[in-house]
Amino acid sequence: MVLVDEVEEKKEILRRYRKLLRRAKPFLKDNDAKLIRKAFYTAAEAHKDMRRKTGEPYIYHPIEVAFICVSEIGLGTTSIISALLHDVVEDTDWSLADIEREFGVKVMRIIDGLTKISGVPGESMSEQAENFRKMLLTLSKDTRVILIKLADRLHNMRTLESMPRHKQLKIASETFYLYAPLAHRLGLYAIKTELEDLSMKYREADEYNFIAKKIHDTKDQRNRFIRSFIRPIQKSINEQGYKVEIKGRPKSIFSIATKMKKQNIPFEEVYDLFAIRIIVDVEEENEKAACWHLYSIVTDYYTPNPDRLRDWISIPKGNGYESLHTTVMTNKGQWVEVQIRARRMDDIAEKGYAAHWKYKDGTAKGSESSLDQWIAKVRESLEQNDISAIEFVDDFRSNLFQEEVYAFTPKGKLITLPTGACALDFAFDIHTEVGGCCIGAKINKKLVSLNTEIRNGDQVEILTSSKQHPNEGWLKYVVTSKAISSIKDYLKEEKKKAAFEGKEIVMRKLKQIKLELNNDTINRMIAYFGAESPLDFFYDVAKGKIDPKHIKKISEVKDLKKPGRKHEESQEIAKATKKAKEANSNLLIIGDNMNNMVDYKFANCCKPIPGDDVFGFVTVSDGIKIHRTTCPNATELMSNYGYRIIKAKWTSQQEIAFLAGLKVIGTDRMGMINDITQIISNDLKVNMRSMSIDTDNGIFEGNMKVYVDDTSHLEKMIHKLESIDGIERVYRFDLFEE
Repeated sequence: MVLVDEVEEKKEILRRYRKLLRRAKPFLKDNDAKLIRKAFYTAAEAHKDMRRKTGEPYIYHPIEVAFICVSEIGLGTTSIISALLHDVVEDTDWSLADIEREFGVKVMRIIDGLTKISGVPGESMSEQAENFRKMLLTLSKDTRVILIKLADRLHNMRTLESMPRHKQLKIASETFYLYAPLAHRLGLYAIKTELEDLSMKYREADEYNFIAKKIHDTKDQRNRFIRSFIRPIQKSINEQGYKVEIKGRPKSIFSIATKMKKQNIPFEEVYDLFAIRIIVDVEEENEKAACWHLYSIVTDYYTPNPDRLRDWISIPKGNGYESLHTTVMTNKGQWVEVQIRARRMDDIAEKGYAAHWKYKDGTAKGSESSLDQWIAKVRESLEQNDISAIEFVDDFRSNLFQEEVYAFTPKGKLITLPTGACALDFAFDIHTEVGGCCIGAKINKKLVSLNTEIRNGDQVEILTSSKQHPNEGWLKYVVTSKAISSIKDYLKEEKKKAAFEGKEIVMRKLKQIKLELNNDTINRMIAYFGAESPLDFFYDVAKGKIDPKHIKKISEVKDLKKPGRKHEESQEIAKATKKAKEANSNLLIIGDNMNNMVDYKFANCCKPIPGDDVFGFVTVSDGIKIHRTTCPNATELMSNYGYRIIKAKWTSQQEIAFLAGLKVIGTDRMGMINDITQIISNDLKVNMRSMSIDTDNGIFEGNMKVYVDDTSHLEKMIHKLESIDGIERVYRFDLFEE
C-alpha cells in the first residue's frame, strides 16, 4: 500500500491552482477571481475522496483541463469554471440544478453538454456515438463545450500511461477517429497534432518509438542545418526593418509515419522532416503585403518549387487558418518547407476558434468567416435528428478532414466545399430549395450534368426547374452533409406520404375481414410479410410490393409478434458479448482451445499472427473475430462499439502456421532468387505459399506469402533476408493491402 502525504498533496493542489490563476490573471474582470475560487473549492470538496488511476488526487485533472483551456486554447472565466466543475455531475452527488443555482445557467448548460449519457454499455448500438452526438448538440448553443471537451481529452491522453492496455486502445482509437479531426476542423492545430501523436503512441507503439528515436538522434544535425538556413534570410529581413521570429520545428511523428506509409519510403527518405516558420509582427492592415515581401526575400536566396506554393492568406482555409507556404531548394540540394504568417495568423493557427473570436472586431460583423459558416452548417445537420448516432457520427466525421475547393457564384460570391463536391452539392449549399429543383449547371459558362466535380476557381451557375425533385440516385454522388440530409429528408417525406396511402389500403382490407388496425395486428402483418417496420410495410403495400389481396391471410396467423430487425440484432449482440465475457473472464486466450467456451476466428481484413497486438470483436452470427490493433477497421470498431471489444492475448502453446506477407526490395543480380529461397526453405524451414518477382532497370522487388509461427519467427526471417548481398529493405506488408 502506498503511503500518502496529505500535507504535501494539499500544497501541490494549491500550487497548481495558483499557477492557473496566474495564467488567467491578464483577462480577469472584477468578480472573476472570486467565482473561479468558488468553483475550485467546490470541485476540490466534491472530488476529495477520489483518485485517478495514477494514484494522484482526482482534482489534479480538472485543474489541468482548466489550465489547457486558458494557456493552449485561450478561453475565459466561464470556461475555467466549467472545466473545474466538468466532472462533478457525472461522478459526485451534485446535480445540474445545483450547478445552475450556484454558478448560473451558462455554466450549467456547458456541464450538461460535457456529462455523458447514463446507461449500461451495450444497451444501445453505440454509447460512444450517442455521447458524441449529445456533446455536439450543444454546438448550436455554446461552442465552448467542444473546446473544453478537447482540453479534457488532451489531458486524458497525456496521462493514458496508467490505464490498462485495452482501455488505452479504446480511448486512443476514439481520440484518433473523432477528436483529432474535430480539433483540426476547429483550427486547433497544435492540439490536433498532439492528439494524433499520442493516439499513435498507444495504437502503433513500435513505429511511434522508432520515429521518435530517429527524430531525437538527428536533433543536433537538424539544428545545425536550420541555423545555416536561417542566417542569410534573417540578415536581409532585419535590413528591411521587420520584427520577426524564425523557428524550425520537426513535423509530427504521425505525419512522418503517414508519409512513410503513403510513399512507401524509409525515414531517411522523408525530405520535409521539418518546416521553417517565419512569424512577423505587423499591423493587421499590412499583414498580406508583409508576408509576400518576406516570401520574395526567402526566394532571393533559395529556389522555390512552383508546384508547392500554397496561398491561404488570400483565401483562408475553412477553419480560419491563414498562412503562406512554399517549399524551397537549399544550396545543398535539400527541400525545406517555409511557412510565412503574421503574429495574429499564428495565434489563430495554434489556438483556433477561440483566437478567431478574439480577433473578430466590429469591422468583421458584416461578413461571416468560413469557420462561422462551418459552425452554421453543423447546426443545420444537427437538426436532422432522426438518424442513428453512428450514422450521424460517420456523416459528421466525413466532413471534418476533407480538403476544400473554392468556387464562385455568377455574382462572385465565394462558396467553400469539400474536395470531391459536385454541382449538386453547390446547389444545396446555396439553398435547400435550389438543390431540390436543380436540373443541371453551367461551370465556366459550359453546360454540365449534376454530378460534375467542381475544381478550384470554377464559376458555377445552377439551373433549376419546378418539375424537378430529389431522387435516390442523387445520394450516389453528393458528398456534403447538407446535400445528403436534405435529399434523405425529402425521400423520407415522400415515403411517409406513400405509406399513408398504403395504410388506408390496409385498413380497407382489414375491415373486410373484420379486424382492427392495432399494434397486435400490425406486428402480425410485419412478421408475416417480413417487413422491418410499420412504415416499410405500409410503403410496400402502396408501391405494390405487397399484394393487398394477401392481407386477408393475416386472420389465420395467431400471435406472431416480431421485434424490428435492428432491435433484435442489438439484443443478440448484448447476449453474445455477455456470454463471451463470462466464458473468458474478460480475457480471451487465443490458441488455448481447452479454456475457450466461445468460437473465435481470425479477421480476414488484417490476418493476425501470434505476437501481434490483438483484440476480440463480438459479431452476431460469426462468434468473435480476432483483429490486429493496427487493423484498418480497428479504430472505427473501438470508437463506435467499445462495449463489444474483448481483451485477447496469445497462448505460448500455439502450434499453427500463420500466413504473412513479406516485401523484398534491392538491386538485381544473378542468383538473388536462389539466395532468398535458400534462407526461407532450407535455413528456416518455412513453407512458402506464393512468390512474385518484378525487376525494372536493375531494381528487384519481390512479394512473398509465407507461413510463420509468430512475430519473432517473422522478425528472424526479415533479419536473415536483409543480410543477403544487394537486399536494401525487407518489411512485412499487410495482406489486406493487396
